[in-house]
Amino acid sequence: MRRTTRYPVSGANSLWHVYKTVPFLKVIKNFIVIQLARYMPFLRCKNWMYRNFLRMKIGDQTSFALMVMLDIMFPEKIKIGKNSVIGYNTTILAHEYLIEEYRLGEIEIGDEVMIGANTTILPGVKIGDGAIISAGTLVHKDVPAGSFVGGNPMAIIYSAAEMKERKKNNPVYILE
Repeated sequence: MRRTTRYPVSGANSLWHVYKTVPFLKVIKNFIVIQLARYMPFLRCKNWMYRNFLRMKIGDQTSFALMVMLDIMFPEKIKIGKNSVIGYNTTILAHEYLIEEYRLGEIEIGDEVMIGANTTILPGVKIGDGAIISAGTLVHKDVPAGSFVGGNPMAIIYSAAEMKERKKNNPVYILE
């Protein structure tokens, strides 16, 4: 189950009430920073922008590929560990605007996580250390540490124990 806080609205849908939930100038600033960073080829500069302008928590040596789309409304709710890779055109959402309510949730991505291209991560999920998420996955629930997941809806392809066993005899992972 995702960890989100629900806020009911009445009358028009929750997106219609968006600037009652987040200041307009914050959205404009976040939009500009995120759009510049989406095309930024310098990873250190991109991380600096996210940390300083969006107040995101990002670990050392984490890499955001080209076109990664972060939550424009609440990027400060996104936390990513060290040495992780966020794949091309991935979307990370900390909010959901629905008809009768909106929801907010923290996103926690652990250390050394690999997220494939075109993945969407919904609010309120935790992705454990060393997890691998295949391209095109809809992450709608927590991902156990060390596991390999994929699909829409997301399913566990290999557990952490199965991944450890697969790596044991793979020459790519054998250190000399």
